[in-house]
Amino acid sequence: MIDLRMLLTAGLGLMAFWMIPMVVQASPEMTERARKFVAAHEAKIRPLEHAASLAWWNANVTGKDEDFEKKVEAQNRIDEALADRDKFRDLKEIKESGQVDDPIVARQVNVLYLQYLEKQVDPALLKQIVAKSNAVEKAFNVFRAKVDGKEMTDSQVRKVLKESKNSERLQAVWEASKAIGGLVEADLKELVKLRNEAAHKLGFKNFHAMQLYLNEQDTDELIKLFDSLDELTRGPFRAAKEEIDAKLAAAYGITADQLRPWHYHDPFFQETPAVFAADIDEPFRQADLIKLTRDFYAGIGLPVEDVIARSDLFERAGKSPHAFCTDIDRAGDVRVLANVVPNNYWMATLLHEFGHSVYSSKNIPQSKPYVLRMESHILTTEGVAMMFERLAKRRAWLEKMGGKVANGAAFDAAASKMLRYQLLIFSRWCQVMLRFEKAMYENPNQDLNKLWWDLVEKYQMVHRSPGRNAPDYASKIHIVSAPVYYHNYMMGELFASQVHHAIARDVMHDADPATVIYVGDKAVGDFMKKRVFEPGRSLLWNDLTRHATGEGLNPRAFAADFKEK
Repeated sequence: MIDLRMLLTAGLGLMAFWMIPMVVQASPEMTERARKFVAAHEAKIRPLEHAASLAWWNANVTGKDEDFEKKVEAQNRIDEALADRDKFRDLKEIKESGQVDDPIVARQVNVLYLQYLEKQVDPALLKQIVAKSNAVEKAFNVFRAKVDGKEMTDSQVRKVLKESKNSERLQAVWEASKAIGGLVEADLKELVKLRNEAAHKLGFKNFHAMQLYLNEQDTDELIKLFDSLDELTRGPFRAAKEEIDAKLAAAYGITADQLRPWHYHDPFFQETPAVFAADIDEPFRQADLIKLTRDFYAGIGLPVEDVIARSDLFERAGKSPHAFCTDIDRAGDVRVLANVVPNNYWMATLLHEFGHSVYSSKNIPQSKPYVLRMESHILTTEGVAMMFERLAKRRAWLEKMGGKVANGAAFDAAASKMLRYQLLIFSRWCQVMLRFEKAMYENPNQDLNKLWWDLVEKYQMVHRSPGRNAPDYASKIHIVSAPVYYHNYMMGELFASQVHHAIARDVMHDADPATVIYVGDKAVGDFMKKRVFEPGRSLLWNDLTRHATGEGLNPRAFAADFKEK
């Protein structure tokens, strides 16, 4: 309903009221035209997407040149199909008519419009972007840090950063891990220019703004949310970091103001340093992490045995050193790539990636149209993965899963504090990523090294290395392979807390969220299927949040989760 008083108050005047178009009448003909478009799209694109998913998987598993070439060729075929200007013109006309009377069909039209819009640039430019992105991604996959002439895997780098007490050794390994930044810096800068060029041709001020639009997000609202998170977390983070700094300084025999980035146990200080009394890796060193993952998900009614069978879970030369989950065909072929080492980090990572796997075509009904047979949004699937990941630092979860903890009280105290601090630390790290990418795409010609460390010092409160001027920002793979994505991790954390609190309230009958661990409770799986998974992409991300939790995305549950218990 139009509120005339609101229009007058806004200064639009009475004439503006009469200029507002009348409600468009639904048209069975336009609805049928939309159905035919969607059907033709699926017939054309579905096999191309299947081939691209397999090529992407193979490239990351093998690291072979020929597999990366196939990956590029497969993506180019999709891009060429989506760049079809006649089809886009037809789709745009359908969308803008407002006459599609079937909400599911209309939702498919909106989703496809965003997919086609992104590709309405010169095909040669799209190919340049894919080729450049592929080259940089390949460089990351084959890169290994080299110290004293010896190559180190990513897990070995993390082990040294976590366990060594020698500052010179730490600095050497940390700097070696950052060497990839120098190798890809020129290509990354070129990629940023190409992405901006594509965005400009589509009428957007830059690639960052375009990506938010394509992901159904608003720049101003996003920055407003992150500003409020900054205020919410700044004080608690400062207090947590002071405690962490004191423990780190004592361990290294230096003063707190001498701490540098290589002292924080993680290449980017996005994890909680292991500085508390208990060794939280100890219970996992002799554990079968794959079995724990399998048994846990089976116990809550979301079995992943078939996913495990198709996955590639251990380190190998040439293979991507990272971890991800991918839905190959939206028909149940879901896989996880990992590089498992028996420690807490990889236990959490497995729970995370297999959390993605259960929020996929394994549990989104096949009755959902192909276009909508996927997660509501990247932030909602990240939220689900993060919600399950947190269990790796819960003593009660580990013991109920049959794990053994030598000093339970010490583990519980350390792990619970690490979990709370992790929420704070990750929140501050996400501030850096969001604001760096936004500023980089707004002005790619500025001193990006300085920008990066200015943000690190402001939000993470970590001192830069004196005299260092290297492209450390370029050593973060997400900036290349998942641009304008990282803020969704933080929004996912909000979603994770909110859904967890809803489970505690609705499934566990108002239990304290801090005590809820899900183990063996199939009602948890039922809740996730009905309230989170089943809608697929038929609901916008905030509508899904309301469907799952009863209210829109907000930081209240998250704030409760990082407070001292």
